Amino acid sequence: MHEFRVWAPHASTVELALRDQRTPMRRDDDGSWSTRAAAEDGDAYAYVIDGDELPDPRSGSQPDGVHARSCLVRHDAYVWHDAGFRAPPLEGAILYELHVGTFSRAGTFDGAIAHLDHLVALGVTHVELLPVAAFDGTHGWGYDGVALYAPFAPYGGPEGLKRLVDACHARGLGVVLDVVYNHLGPSGNYLGRFGPYFTERYRTPWGAAVNYDDAGSDAVRRFVIDNAVGWVRDYHVDGLRLDAVHAIFDFSATHVLEELSRAVHAAGAALGKHVAVIAESDLNDPRLLHAPEAGGYGLDAQWSDDVHHALHAVLTGERHGYYEDFGPLAELARALERGWSYDGRYSPHRRRRHGRGTAGLDGTRFVVFLQNHDQIGNRATGERLEHLAGAARARIGAALLLTSPFVPLLFQGEEWASSSPFQYFTAHRDEALATAVREGRKREFAAFAWQGEVPDPQAAATLDRSRLDWAELQSEPHAAMLRWYRDLIRLRRAEPDLCDPRLERTRVSFDEDARWLVVERGAAAVVCNLGSAAQRVPLRGAGRRVSLASPDGDLRVTDDGVWLAAESVVILSAAARE
Repeated sequence: MHEFRVWAPHASTVELALRDQRTPMRRDDDGSWSTRAAAEDGDAYAYVIDGDELPDPRSGSQPDGVHARSCLVRHDAYVWHDAGFRAPPLEGAILYELHVGTFSRAGTFDGAIAHLDHLVALGVTHVELLPVAAFDGTHGWGYDGVALYAPFAPYGGPEGLKRLVDACHARGLGVVLDVVYNHLGPSGNYLGRFGPYFTERYRTPWGAAVNYDDAGSDAVRRFVIDNAVGWVRDYHVDGLRLDAVHAIFDFSATHVLEELSRAVHAAGAALGKHVAVIAESDLNDPRLLHAPEAGGYGLDAQWSDDVHHALHAVLTGERHGYYEDFGPLAELARALERGWSYDGRYSPHRRRRHGRGTAGLDGTRFVVFLQNHDQIGNRATGERLEHLAGAARARIGAALLLTSPFVPLLFQGEEWASSSPFQYFTAHRDEALATAVREGRKREFAAFAWQGEVPDPQAAATLDRSRLDWAELQSEPHAAMLRWYRDLIRLRRAEPDLCDPRLERTRVSFDEDARWLVVERGAAAVVCNLGSAAQRVPLRGAGRRVSLASPDGDLRVTDDGVWLAAESVVILSAAARE
């Protein structure tokens, strides 16, 4: 016998629809309804709320789509092969963000497995999956999930995700899963029919906010926290990346992020491992990272958009939209030394002061990137950095990223300068919704002076253009960029100074007019010439050796400086002892 239980405090009647029968359910004092029935793994069922048949909010599988009946999943039926595996800690980690639907030609969990050996050879430590919770349609980015407990069926469903995690662990790779708790997608979102999952007290870009502190919020918080714990317990993931936590509104004495962090860490401890909780936030608020005893939420790390924006603006020259806060080398220097640039200073883009200082935090608390799904895909035509700045500047950016004191994150194909853009694609079956998405994309780019027609998110060609072409690895210039990334990662591991996360040991000097910048990390130095002509870059301290340099251009190292070709970079290390 299986116990079926669902929280529906406002319903007058609730029935279980199983096979061709409907069974009345009993209401408990907390607003949950329950019954017991004979059922097996894979059986389809639904709940009938006041006469309407709806999928289970906690459904573990939606093989026929998010509008159809749910299916039972017995998680203990899967035979895992990862006993004893422990993911590397964030200290020394290098994350690799991938979208399952475009990472391989198959666009599935099993398709991704076929390319894991490439990631091992590259030297990354963790795979970070874009959201896999079920959403409406056949493809999409995953940020409009509505069945939060059910891995997307076209990717391979629950079994496929377990096989992928198992395969990663077999190769020594940890798995971080992107989860979305700030909103749900517009199609197939039935939570509001069950109970007060949303509140009009706050508004988000997606409408009413998820109810974390209004009437009925205890059960909503439990729903989300149980989901987070389930990914750890049932799918063996090693970390969670929480999407846009600045859109999670909670004025409770104990913030839901603190409660979630404690629960996830406890779930990991029960399995004998540490599970990282990483937030995406544009608030530059260190309270996310501080311990609860110090008034914080106890998260392990957060994304730093400031590092990306500063790098991007320097390398491309773009100054539109939020890039207007960046561009000078001084902003890049601040971000590389502190974790973010805006720490209480006035932000021209926001027209107010923004952020707070990072004192007491080290580099392992910040995940940084040169490219990611947002910063590529939320451009009008999805161009990658090399498309905008050229190979020479992309190499400089990669060197600054992979020698930084932070936790680097790479985006799929970045390591070989993939020619594939990453564009925004959807498969909405509701034409009114599809039209709204098309028009919304056009309005979103009004603040940017980007050229080119915005691709139709609904067009099959938009998805096809975004798929990686793995054949490129065998040809130039892609093979050369791949060698550059592999060499950078090897060097990061080999040089103790480049593994040191202490921000106070990172010193940045620069010349705004001459366009050179030097990042010193102990005895190691990353010397960049961003100018259009060769020049001498002054550098204190003699006796350093060249560990890695741009593949083209003149290079001379003297006791008091480095002669560098235009748009090139060299990494110097302490001279080897005799």
